Amino acid sequence: MSTENEGNEGTGAESASSVPSAPPVPADAPQAHPQDAPPVASHPDAAETRQQPVHPAPEQQAAAPSPAPEQTAAFPTTPQYAPPPPPQSAADAGWPPPPPAVPAYAHGAHGGGNGPVWGPPGGTHTPDAPRKRGAGGLVAAVVVAALVAGGIGGAVGFWAADRNDDSGSTTVSASANPQDLKRDPGTVAGVAAKALPSVVTIEAQGGDGEGGTGTGFVYDKEGHILTNNHVVASAADSGQLTATFSNGKKYDAEVVGRAQGYDVAVIKLKNPPESLTPLPLGNSDQVAVGDSTIAIGAPFGLSNTVTTGIVSAKNRPVASGDAGGGSNSYMSALQTDASINPGNSGGPLLSSGGAVIGINSAIQSTGSSGQSQAGSIGLGFAIPINQAKTVAQQLIKTGQPVYPVIGATVTMDEKSGGAVISDRGTGGTDAVTKDGPAAKAGLRAGDVITKFNDTPIDSGPTLIGEIWTHKPGDRVTLTYERDGKSATAEVTLGQRKGDS
Repeated sequence: MSTENEGNEGTGAESASSVPSAPPVPADAPQAHPQDAPPVASHPDAAETRQQPVHPAPEQQAAAPSPAPEQTAAFPTTPQYAPPPPPQSAADAGWPPPPPAVPAYAHGAHGGGNGPVWGPPGGTHTPDAPRKRGAGGLVAAVVVAALVAGGIGGAVGFWAADRNDDSGSTTVSASANPQDLKRDPGTVAGVAAKALPSVVTIEAQGGDGEGGTGTGFVYDKEGHILTNNHVVASAADSGQLTATFSNGKKYDAEVVGRAQGYDVAVIKLKNPPESLTPLPLGNSDQVAVGDSTIAIGAPFGLSNTVTTGIVSAKNRPVASGDAGGGSNSYMSALQTDASINPGNSGGPLLSSGGAVIGINSAIQSTGSSGQSQAGSIGLGFAIPINQAKTVAQQLIKTGQPVYPVIGATVTMDEKSGGAVISDRGTGGTDAVTKDGPAAKAGLRAGDVITKFNDTPIDSGPTLIGEIWTHKPGDRVTLTYERDGKSATAEVTLGQRKGDS
């Protein structure tokens, strides 16, 4: 997965940190129609094949195919249908029409020159000699008929158009009543029309010249914009931030606070307009798999892009990190198949009713190389809005995030079958903090946590993502294994302020 913050400036994709077995790495910032062909007789048992669309070739006059001997022999010798009546003579049928009159230059002796010879070839002609009518004569007659009919049809059509103009048209014009063009609020067009004025394209430019393009949306009337941390990180300390609305108006902005672990950031417009309309926030806990979703963002810098999909899964463990591995983030994400690409990061994931249910943050991709960025393969991930809302309130109030913790260091091995409490903590400290939540619950180094409440845990990142969906002070149940035996422990979550 590549971070979507690397939108249009050509910066390299961010590398993935240790992740769970499924978790992806975070995201960085006409045909032609088939040529018409005449039907060809085939064996009744022959398999039908489809021809892939190709670009149309210049039209060619088709010649009548002669049946191949093996094809003829393949049919039953005894027809399963009644024999046709004997053919009617040309004289009786009045068909085919007589050939055109022979021009004066038809014969070389009189016409002179080497032009084409029309009419019968030279030599003795016996009018009464019997002629056998075969398939060739029938095809020739059909061709003549087609040419004649085509010429007549064209002439009549031109005459009618010249005389009647539009009076003979059978087309029906759509109503010009503006009421008929109004989109209902529940449609994708209606939701998009209402939400787009509250979505901004963020351009972040760092002091070192690096940056990218991402997305954000209006959080409140005071001018706060909610987005991803990795969208604004390059310009957080010394850089420039701008936010451009769908009407083209651009505003300078500044960072209010950001949380690397949650991958959430809040910025504020320096001179916000009075007409700001915050997007309504939904309840991500009530989202169901299969619910419709609408994503808005600036994929590859294409601002105000709207895509649709469904909620493909809930509580999907996702771990992400920057190129240096110093700003890892973890989430228990909403998965969607709405098209999300670099530049969508920080944009809203909406319900069918237009409420924000998540912040688009990451994509699973087949990978990228060099300066290229991978695109959507239908696996996008969004931070649930319930979690993002809590973080945003903390950032607006104090400027720094608050993380719930269990007071134990776990390994990041994705193949451990659970979250293993390490032997030692960071910098040689104890893996289980003395008098911390885990220690009070009786957990020790080497214990393998396999379940958080009712959610199975398969790795350290999965456990962290689940913990961070809660608040400090919440009481949770941990299931763990020790010496091959399973046990449970009740843990009251502690807290850690700021990113470390």
